[in-house]
Amino acid sequence: MMIYKVFRTAEWEQLRADGSTRGAPVDVADGFVHFLTAAQLGATLSRHFATEGNLVLLACDAGRLGDDLRWEPSRGGDLFPHLYRALRLDDIAWSRDILPGAHGHDTGPLE
Repeated sequence: MMIYKVFRTAEWEQLRADGSTRGAPVDVADGFVHFLTAAQLGATLSRHFATEGNLVLLACDAGRLGDDLRWEPSRGGDLFPHLYRALRLDDIAWSRDILPGAHGHDTGPLE
């Protein structure tokens, strides 16, 4: 199963330069890297990134993240994937820019 992470362009560039990251400021503050399922992505973009551009969508295979990935209840009791270690560049299956669309952010097709 693919899970997703939204980064600002600068955060993505820093990950590419360093090879790993503890995540965005909210991730560092919470002590884990926040991920999303395809079903959770739209609401998260609307809620937390509505006015932001310059976003990048990262996709990771949940099965490859091992025991450091935990599914925990969050918004409305829905289970969200949280990574309790640094996200490494080699964890990323693919990335793409999130483009502004007619009805919000356009992530392109999800797998």
